[in-house]
Amino acid sequence: MINTQTIHIIKAERRQRQRRWLLVNSLLVMLGLVLCSTMLLLGNTIYSIDVVIRTLMGESIDGASFAINTIRLPRMLAGLLAGFAFGIAGNVFQTMLRNPLANPEILGITAGSSAAALFCILVLQTSNAVVSMSSLVAGLVTVMLIYGFARIGTFSTGRLILIGISFQAMLGAFISYLQLIGRQEDLSAALRWLSGSLNGSQLDAVIPLLIGIAICAPIVIGLSRHLSILELGDQAAVALGLNTNVTRILLIVSSVCMIALATSVTGPIAFVAFLAGPIAKRLIGGSSSSVIPAGLLGMNLVLGADLLGQFAFGTRFPVGIITGVLGAPFLLFLLIQMNRRGNL
Repeated sequence: MINTQTIHIIKAERRQRQRRWLLVNSLLVMLGLVLCSTMLLLGNTIYSIDVVIRTLMGESIDGASFAINTIRLPRMLAGLLAGFAFGIAGNVFQTMLRNPLANPEILGITAGSSAAALFCILVLQTSNAVVSMSSLVAGLVTVMLIYGFARIGTFSTGRLILIGISFQAMLGAFISYLQLIGRQEDLSAALRWLSGSLNGSQLDAVIPLLIGIAICAPIVIGLSRHLSILELGDQAAVALGLNTNVTRILLIVSSVCMIALATSVTGPIAFVAFLAGPIAKRLIGGSSSSVIPAGLLGMNLVLGADLLGQFAFGTRFPVGIITGVLGAPFLLFLLIQMNRRGNL
């Protein structure tokens, strides 16, 4: 009798978690649709929904066609895709390394992609395709070096984070050097890109990011259960029959590809990869997979922050400045929480 009651309780709790997961994702999708629509409607000229729909369907309307198809649509897609990529990738590293501070920014992965992209922009002055490819390769090389150094001796999450911080500092110095030697006429664009910006987004730059997410995101989502097992630790994961090395490599490569491609399009948008995962876990509860909610939350953070940066103040700010202002207090709150729990 007790066993039957226990099974019913477990099933009821599982159904409740599933309903909560679906509710949170549905609300995040609806919020994303509202933000996407708002980005297409608002600007120097406010267009009606009817005009936006007709323009997107291919009808040529004076003024509206250029503003919507050439400026607002690429900007919206860049924010949507980059936010989704940063959110998922940040959640993967935080969950896999069992530390909310272990996001791509602190680990130096974003800095590696940024340094390569900036080198192509300021020194080589290459096309967007070369910038994307170099950013991708540099991100992968950076994470391999960090992981390789962390494997020397006894591997630990703390050791990996410290090595990542060291790489971030080194690459940050290289980025500063590139700004010093870059041409004066290129510096304003480079600084705007470094702050994380959707300004000047173009469809030809967004397409590689879309393809990368279409390939990598399903891999990460498909391995989300394995990711939850990795969170238990390597010994527990191996005992449950998981091939930890293959799973970790697939997750890392897929995440770094998305981070690098997103960084090549929008620049390093501050704190999105850091914020999305912890907030998503609080929304859905700790026992459900937070991969998709983190991606949706990252998408909404970037879109919402860009709208605030464009219209909430007298001066227009890049999206990275707004996310930085939002993320800094959350980082302090998280550090205080971790310190109280004895995790620092």
